[in-house]
Amino acid sequence: MSTSSRTRARVTGVGVLATAALALAACTPGSNNAPEETSEATTGEASEVVTDISELEDQTLVVWDQEVRGGQNEQMERLNQAFEDQYPNIKIDRVTQSNEDLTATLRLALTGDDAPDVTQANNSRSQMGQFVAAGQLLALDDYAAAYGWTDRFSDSVLQNTSYSPDGVTFGEGSIYGLPQVGEVVGVFYDKAKLAELGLEVPETWSEFEDQLATIAEAGETPLLLGNLDQWPALHVFGPVQGAYVPADEIRALGFGNEGASWTTDTNLEAATALQGWAESGYFNEGFNGADYDATWQSLTEGAGVYLIGGSWLAADLEAAMGDGVGFFAPPPVEAGAGPVTTGGTGIPFAITSQAENPDVAAAYIDFITSEDAMAVLAETGNMPVVDTAEHAPESGLQSEVFAAYADVTENGDLVPYLDWATPTMATTLGQALQGLMAGELTPEAFAETVEADYAEFVASAQ
Repeated sequence: MSTSSRTRARVTGVGVLATAALALAACTPGSNNAPEETSEATTGEASEVVTDISELEDQTLVVWDQEVRGGQNEQMERLNQAFEDQYPNIKIDRVTQSNEDLTATLRLALTGDDAPDVTQANNSRSQMGQFVAAGQLLALDDYAAAYGWTDRFSDSVLQNTSYSPDGVTFGEGSIYGLPQVGEVVGVFYDKAKLAELGLEVPETWSEFEDQLATIAEAGETPLLLGNLDQWPALHVFGPVQGAYVPADEIRALGFGNEGASWTTDTNLEAATALQGWAESGYFNEGFNGADYDATWQSLTEGAGVYLIGGSWLAADLEAAMGDGVGFFAPPPVEAGAGPVTTGGTGIPFAITSQAENPDVAAAYIDFITSEDAMAVLAETGNMPVVDTAEHAPESGLQSEVFAAYADVTENGDLVPYLDWATPTMATTLGQALQGLMAGELTPEAFAETVEADYAEFVASAQ
C-alpha cells in the first residue's frame, strides 16, 4: 500500500516505562490535566509523545466523521469549537459524510496520498482490521499510556478497537481507535402490559424464560421481532448465547479468533433454546418476514410485551411511549451476577498513518473522549461510552439504558456483535438463524453451518 511522502512524526513504541507513565498521567488536554513530558518505549526506542500542543506551530487538522444526525452532529460541532478555543493554533477541517459514503471514500483515500489525519473507521475486520494489516492506521499504545486511556476506558470497550499489528487477532493487541458512544442490546418492554400480567422485571434468565410462557398463555405476544433483513435475529440470539456460553468463548467467536467452536454443547443449548422460543409461539406471527422498523414500532401500539433490541431504539421509543416503556439488560443466569449481552461502541476515531502530526491528532481524540466531552455527549442526547451511569438522565427510558450499559461494561460482559467474526458472517449467520427459527435447520445443522464459515476464516488468517 502506498503511503504519504509528507514528513510526519511516527509513534513506534508499544509501551511506556512505569515512571514515565506516572509523570505523564499528571494531566491531560481536554481535562484538568496536561502532561508535558516525553516517554521512552520499553523496546528501548525513543518515542516522543508531545501532549501539550499549545505551543506547536499553526496548523490544520483534517477530521473525517459520519456524525451527521441531530445530536451526533451537535456534539461534534460543540467539541470542535471548544478544541479550537483551547488551541487557537489548531484549525479543524471537518469533513462529514454518511456512514456508507465514508466507508467507500476512506478506503480509497488510505491507499492514496489524501487521507485525513483523524477519521472514524468501523472496527470490523472488513474495515479497521484490513486497515491495520495494511499499515494504514497508527497503533495508539504510547498515547494510551500518556493520556491514561486504559484507565478511562474499560476492557470491554477497548477490546472492540484492539488488533494485533498484522490484523489477524481481533479483541487483543494494540489500540487503534477510541469511541465516544456506547451501544448495548437489551430488552425493551411495555410497562403497562407487564403490570397487567402481574409481572415484574425478571432478575434471572430462568425467570425471564418463565415469563415468556406466562405471557403467551395469557394471549399476549411475548417477543416482537422483525427479521426480514436477517440481522435482527443476531441481536436476539446474542443474549440467549450469553446465558449458555462462557463470555470468553463468545468473544473468540465474535472476533473471529482461533480457539473456539460453534459446535460446542453450550452453543447447541443456546440454539435449541432459541428454536424452542419460536416453536412455542413466543414471537409475533410471521416474524421471519416482518419489517424491522415496523415491528419495533408496533411495541408503541401495544402489539407485544417485550422487544429485544439495541439502545439506538431508545430515543424513538421514548418519544412515542414516554414513561410507558422500560429497558433492562438481559438478566444473568444467577441473581446478582453481572449481565452478559451483545454490544459495542459507536464508530471509533483513529489516526491514519498519513497524519501530518500524530501528536495533534492524539490530543484531539483525547479531547473528544474526555470526561468533559462525555458531559457534552449526554447533553446532546448521546450515550457516553465513559462514566455512562454518572451522565444518565434522572428519569425516563434513557436513564435505564445508560444504567444498563454501565452495569454490563463495569460488572458484566459486553460481548461483540457476532457478524464481526468474518467478512461473510453477517450473511451466513443471518440465513442460518432464519432457518433455525423456522424449523428448517436443526440446532446441529445450524451450528455446523456457522462453524464452517468461522473455521475457514480462522484457518486462512493464520
